[in-house]
Amino acid sequence: MRRLLAVPAARTYLLGQTVSLLGDSTLWLAMSVWVKTLTGSNAAAGLVFLCFTAPALLGPLAGALVDRFRRRSLLIWANAAAGAAVLPLLAVDGPGRIWLVYCSMALCGAAYTLLIPAQSALLVSIVPRDLLADANGLLRTAQESLRLVGPLLGAGLFVAAGPKAAVLVDVVSCAVPIACLLRLRVEERRPRRLAGGGGGLGFIARSPRLRPVVLAAAGALCVFGFSETTVFAVAGQGLHRSPAFVGVLAAVQGAGALVGGPSAAPLARRLGEARLMAAGMLAGAAGALLQAVAAHAAVLPGAALFGISLPWLTVGFTTRLQRATPDGMQGRVFAAATMAVTVPQTASIALGAGLIAVAGYQALLASIAAVLVLCAGYLFAQPSEPSGPAGPPAAGQRRAEVSP
Repeated sequence: MRRLLAVPAARTYLLGQTVSLLGDSTLWLAMSVWVKTLTGSNAAAGLVFLCFTAPALLGPLAGALVDRFRRRSLLIWANAAAGAAVLPLLAVDGPGRIWLVYCSMALCGAAYTLLIPAQSALLVSIVPRDLLADANGLLRTAQESLRLVGPLLGAGLFVAAGPKAAVLVDVVSCAVPIACLLRLRVEERRPRRLAGGGGGLGFIARSPRLRPVVLAAAGALCVFGFSETTVFAVAGQGLHRSPAFVGVLAAVQGAGALVGGPSAAPLARRLGEARLMAAGMLAGAAGALLQAVAAHAAVLPGAALFGISLPWLTVGFTTRLQRATPDGMQGRVFAAATMAVTVPQTASIALGAGLIAVAGYQALLASIAAVLVLCAGYLFAQPSEPSGPAGPPAAGQRRAEVSP
């Protein structure tokens, strides 16, 4: 981590991305609370989250745009668009203008759908290949930290200063990464027309380094979404606590993620990215089984293990995508891989909500553990790769520096 933060361009870029994450984590909850306050409707409040996440279906198009344009310029314009998209929220003054909230959240979601693959692709041009896992681990740690404090900050801003304060915070959170990007001087190769290499899914299917990790991640996420439903049953049926105790379990899981984030890069160097993912799956399996035991002494460590598993999975997955993909395919491959794991995860959330009444939460937790162990075994069966520094930079990667 010290080597990573010793790179001025990496420090500047990661600072901008961390501030951007802060704005994201505060805005959507504050907007949901605002809509609920104005309308009194839970459904209307839930539509805020739907509008924000629905543009993720445009992921393949976003990936193609990332590979068609210079990533630094694209990120500057996308952050500017995200900041401009929330400004109409300042005109909302009653239930009659709720449609402005939905439109703004949809536009923000579209901007963030473009930002995510572009951020990953530009990171490859800024950070040395052997430090990518450290950069991803740092970003994941920041994300988990903000996941704990962001909603509280958003709700606190809403109560203390009103919803428009959260809007202004998000505008600032878009301005900071723009300022950081303007200071960067990245020598990117001039983008070419999208030819040769085809789509991201086709590239993944042909790549012996990418195909196993994407298949295993997609398989794991076919059951990971069950946990979104089982957590309420663990608190209520298992521990005989009120629904508010779910917040305690979420905090314990977040604390586990803060352990998993900093440890991910050292483990990636020792094990390799695929086996780091496998270790995360085994930790998640153990966490699921412990949460099936109706005792605080088992459930709390189980929630912590579940939290530890998430950064290991994410950092291993993201780093493998970045290191095994040519520069000209970074956007398309990242977007395709994200879609490949997001679709089963979303389906598993819906399936878990339907199955829990029939099978019970303990059976769902057992199925999570079984599938995770199978997916981990599949990854462990793959040929091992050297865990040291990767080879030379991808084609098109150049020196990055910070302007004075």
